Amino acid sequence: MMRSLGAAALVASALLSTLSVTPAQASAPPTAEAGPGAGCTVGPNTQRGAEERRLADPRSAELVLRGGLTAFTTRFPAALCAARDERAAGQLVEAWGVALWRAAVDRAQGRRPGGDLAPGDDRPLYWARVTMVDQLSGWQPGFAVDTAALRARFEDASRGLKANEFSPGRGLKRIFVSGFDPFGLDRDLRTANPSGSAALSLNGRRVTLDDGSTAEIRAVMLPVRYGDFDRGMVERAYGPRLAAGPRSADRITSISQGYPGKFTVEEWAGRSRSADPYPDNTGALSGGTRQNPVVAPGMGPGPQFIRTTLPGAALEQAAQTPYPVLVNPNVTEIPAGQAQPVDRTDGPTPGSRAVAGGGGGYLSNEVAYRSNRLRQELRPALPGGHLHTPVLTGLPADGTQLTGPVFEQNEAAITAEVLTLLRAGWRQAG
Repeated sequence: MMRSLGAAALVASALLSTLSVTPAQASAPPTAEAGPGAGCTVGPNTQRGAEERRLADPRSAELVLRGGLTAFTTRFPAALCAARDERAAGQLVEAWGVALWRAAVDRAQGRRPGGDLAPGDDRPLYWARVTMVDQLSGWQPGFAVDTAALRARFEDASRGLKANEFSPGRGLKRIFVSGFDPFGLDRDLRTANPSGSAALSLNGRRVTLDDGSTAEIRAVMLPVRYGDFDRGMVERAYGPRLAAGPRSADRITSISQGYPGKFTVEEWAGRSRSADPYPDNTGALSGGTRQNPVVAPGMGPGPQFIRTTLPGAALEQAAQTPYPVLVNPNVTEIPAGQAQPVDRTDGPTPGSRAVAGGGGGYLSNEVAYRSNRLRQELRPALPGGHLHTPVLTGLPADGTQLTGPVFEQNEAAITAEVLTLLRAGWRQAG
């Protein structure tokens, strides 16, 4: 099989093997050998999007370096230039994406030391991925390639959507979660996302639940980009874990950063986008506002609001420190026969149109709706819903300082409480 992959995939296959050896070896992906594509170039990306343009800030590279992932960004161009053809290029970018994801997970869980940032810091993965996407976009091989398709394949792999299945085994429960990339980067490029940190810290871990049984957690990291949601990334992430089979999930929970100082279990997810003028990470708007909510492209059929089936009361009882945990029943709707939005604290009314769920009208609400719409279609009895973490605070006021003890303590505390909540409520949930 390996011979059929060509030189490019051999390089990526070798890279994957580095993750199980010494930290020094793991930090140095192999250099690609010269081959048919050796004369190619990986020059400047002349069509940079907003995410790639932020690479001009040197702090982005410093976050990669201090997260121990620089070997990926420095050696990826040579690996690309070892590709013989488009097929080999596709295999290569997927393998490097999987390797990047595994390296970030291993670092978060203490198996791959590197850099001086806290192990659970999600920012090195984000900025390494953006850098590698930028390199891929500037790649000029000696053969025709579909760069957009290669980018999508790399993105999925580097976010945990590939080679990240649940383990087999009778009696093992399975919890599937998703986190998000950092966002709001134009306000502060140092921004992190505690849901992403939790995803990296928990992916693949086996934990004891409150009923005494054992569960395995698998996680993915979603982009803060409307376009990826339009193209079905949520469904690609959750669909395989909801399909019937011996490795399907027993509970799903989408996770994102929410409100200051508290966790909220969102009781309702709304069908609409309504967050404009707040942009996504590319600067794009959804086209939906509070006065004029819109339904996203690619959204399957479903009700205006979907109610969580997570055991909210049990989650409230499971943890109240260091952050309180509350079930949030709030929604915004346009009542039946009316034209103006109304905020409600007791859930939606019959026949109303969704403006926002408890998580608002942005992508955190949308991942909750999309994943639970799919759950209703495929596994309606499955516990599922959305968890908002507290806002991660504590970065130093000096913008040149990328981390600090309060920031790291808060990040670790949020991840620890996420785990407590994932372990809770299994008696009630059955």
